[in-house]
Amino acid sequence: MKTVAVIVQAGFTPFEFGLACEAFGLDRSDDGIEPFDFRVCALEPGVVPSSIGYSINVPNDLSFADEADLVVVTPVPRAAWAGVDPRIAEVLRRAVDRDAWVLSVCSGAFVLAAAGILDGRRATTHWKYAERMTQMYPAIDVDPDVLYVQDGKVITSAGSAAGLDACLHLLRQELGPEATNTIARRMVVPPQRDGGQAQFIVRPIPETASLSLAPVTDWMLENLREELTVEQLAAKAHMSPRTFARRFKADLGATPAAWLGRQRVLQAQRLLERTDLGLDRVAYECGFGSAAVMRQNFTRVLGTTPTAYRARFSCSPTPAQPSAPAQPPTPAPALA
Repeated sequence: MKTVAVIVQAGFTPFEFGLACEAFGLDRSDDGIEPFDFRVCALEPGVVPSSIGYSINVPNDLSFADEADLVVVTPVPRAAWAGVDPRIAEVLRRAVDRDAWVLSVCSGAFVLAAAGILDGRRATTHWKYAERMTQMYPAIDVDPDVLYVQDGKVITSAGSAAGLDACLHLLRQELGPEATNTIARRMVVPPQRDGGQAQFIVRPIPETASLSLAPVTDWMLENLREELTVEQLAAKAHMSPRTFARRFKADLGATPAAWLGRQRVLQAQRLLERTDLGLDRVAYECGFGSAAVMRQNFTRVLGTTPTAYRARFSCSPTPAQPSAPAQPPTPAPALA
């Protein structure tokens, strides 16, 4: 990927536009990263007003976007969601036909939808507008529970900051993990949020809303190896199992089993990225009991295997070497 075009239209949102500029437009030659030929494009060269009262002067028409390796689309006002200028629609369709990357940020997915390139694909947008997209474009498989989705070479992202996650995901594929980590470090953001760059990243489960459950969730994270039960956790919270399960779901947005399973997957990702531990040992450290159980959970949550994930995303030059476990791995945990 050498050339990047960002299409702006009247009423574009500055923050989402800025994400694309930050991810692809900065010259990072001093970090050993070759800069992209990055240009902002519009229907016609000239002044384009933003959504908050100021304008930018765009020197390029759509001809550059019609040849770029990546075309980025920023959000437009809601009044424009039902349609898209035919010239932009054609540029996007031709980009897909010539196997270029196409990426939308937040509700910019509605531009892609109106152009018809999301029909038959899985996609996402801001959770607040996901139902609206489903109603307007029933041919799209809209997933409201992810930060971004890649379907072929079309990437759609959820609300605002999730666009940066999508950009980093694409950069990781094109530049590799080391360069992407460097870029993320310069931006002072994690290179991969909620566990890394699989086909998609599940939206993070909300932090504990009730302080009464904080000691329990902290204890769960400290004891991922153990076989945990709802009855055991409820006793620690001084609640009945039924009340505990209901309170947990209300506060954290997931059942105790789902929350614990996700935390185990997250820990497995960290170990696969940062160490050279064998899969059986990683499974033990995370409480899965066996590599087979870990593989099932990993594939279900991230859409890839632990082996494939490590091969792609491991970037630790000096992997840790923890000592062997003092006891054999535990059975598959009750809540996993």
